[in-house]
Amino acid sequence: MFYSFLKVVLYVLAKIIFRLEISGTENIPQNGPVVIASNHLSLLDPPIIGVAATRKIHFMAKQELFVPVLGSIYRTLGAFPVRRGAADRNAIKYGIDLLLADKVLAIFPEGTRSKNGQLGKAEPGALMMAGKARAVIVPTAVSGTNWRSSGRIWPKVKVKFGKPIYFLEDESVTKEVIIRMTDELMNEIQALLDKN
Repeated sequence: MFYSFLKVVLYVLAKIIFRLEISGTENIPQNGPVVIASNHLSLLDPPIIGVAATRKIHFMAKQELFVPVLGSIYRTLGAFPVRRGAADRNAIKYGIDLLLADKVLAIFPEGTRSKNGQLGKAEPGALMMAGKARAVIVPTAVSGTNWRSSGRIWPKVKVKFGKPIYFLEDESVTKEVIIRMTDELMNEIQALLDKN
């Protein structure tokens, strides 16, 4: 209930303040495990993607953000803490469990925000959780959330959800498959960004 209310409020604010434009929501499967995989420009990306999506999205967020009061709001919005700088097995297991429960998990394959606004290289294990649950991967492109560095006074934020990428049913999810699909994913995200 509180989640739905908060989402509506954030959506209205994003439309007014950031002139939010959303496309491709039909590419998000209505059920089953889904990974929304997006480029990453600013701290605004998670709430903007969450507002744009048609299903509740769960995010990994750095543990330092989970301070009293704000931490409760982040959890309500679907975020869960991850320790940075090391492989946080608990957070990874939690993310896999969410997907196995047919939820939606958002990831930023680059692992960190882009300093120059360009799409960076994906981390090697970016799609590992998706592979464990054979989740559908939805390439996503966000633009305009780094408005402060672009010097714009009134930003225009866009979220584009691309065509889903599927694991083949008869194919084992090996390291090579993850690498191939990560390359395909990054190419799709770049193509979405190029259409802006």
